[in-house]
Amino acid sequence: MNIGLLGCGVVGGGILDFCAGRKDLTVTKVLVRRPRPDLGALAVTDIADIVNDEAIGIVAEVMGGLHPAYEYICAALKAGKHVVTANKAVISAYYPELTGLARECGVSLRCTAAVGGGIPWLTNLERCKRLDSICELGGIMNGTTNFIMDAMHASPVSFPEILKQAQELGYAEADPSADIDGDDVRRKLTISANIAFDALVQEEDIPMFGIRTVTDGDIRAFKAHGFVCKLLATAKATEGGVCAFIEPTLVDSHDLEAAVPKNFNLITYCGEKVGRHSFFGQGAGRYPTAFNAVEDCLDIVAGKPGFYTQAMKPAPVLCGGEAHPYYVRTACPDAFLQSVTVEQWGDGVVTACVSVEEMLRWGRAQLAKDPGCFLAGIR
Repeated sequence: MNIGLLGCGVVGGGILDFCAGRKDLTVTKVLVRRPRPDLGALAVTDIADIVNDEAIGIVAEVMGGLHPAYEYICAALKAGKHVVTANKAVISAYYPELTGLARECGVSLRCTAAVGGGIPWLTNLERCKRLDSICELGGIMNGTTNFIMDAMHASPVSFPEILKQAQELGYAEADPSADIDGDDVRRKLTISANIAFDALVQEEDIPMFGIRTVTDGDIRAFKAHGFVCKLLATAKATEGGVCAFIEPTLVDSHDLEAAVPKNFNLITYCGEKVGRHSFFGQGAGRYPTAFNAVEDCLDIVAGKPGFYTQAMKPAPVLCGGEAHPYYVRTACPDAFLQSVTVEQWGDGVVTACVSVEEMLRWGRAQLAKDPGCFLAGIR
């Protein structure tokens, strides 16, 4: 099958490398924004050259961003072409529109590379659902934040210092906000929860708290009490909807998540009958991400139909029933925090069990009063 490739940066170059010399997949056109003499006759600058080419059966979108990626994907689907994308932002933001359009046009939409990079995460959610019901999912879904937290636990280093190192190594963007504030994880969790629970969760409804304000003093307090801090995503099926949230979380130093090093990911689901399945690997990068994109193309060539689920129903995000203790450090504790405090840890305090919904709402409001405030759930 012939592929029209949208974008040829880091991931697009990996797709070209994987497809080189294959007989079942051939990249015949590459949409570029500026001249690319290295691509020769493959390069085109008009999406119509790909969408109107009847010889192209798959459009692989690795441009990133919401626009014009959304419009290009829609045009490809309407033209009867299968679409493979690594774009978590566009899938999360336009989940019902894109999945509905693919179903209406009778073509496949696959986005395995959008969640977990090279980890076969979404395809295994799909496989599990053939025989079992998924009760819960989540874990470490962002390599940049894991690299930062791993380094801060390994040696005394400040957050700004290790963030700068992550940027120099290419693990963090010049503007790292999407990673350290949790937006990247939230997009991945939205897609994962919708597929696992046949839901239509809205990205903006998932509460979150990032790692931007963590300090080396916090890390010392965690280690002194036998904990390791990781930015974890959680989604659970409930009777009335989906409980989903993202927050720094203290896990026991012997837990599986505590051992995840550098920029790796560890994503887990729990099935009603099959129990826990965890998937470890590179969550980003040229070849890991391109690997899953090309695997999606091979699935389409083999006749694998549609999306990962065909059932979708609106599901409110309900976190009121989930509660656990928290570590909180703030320069201006208020009456609420004092009322739930049970213990002092260094510069911070530990609370009794508090509703996740209430604590994350409080945390977001507290940042306006104290921009250095930090909190972490205790598992």
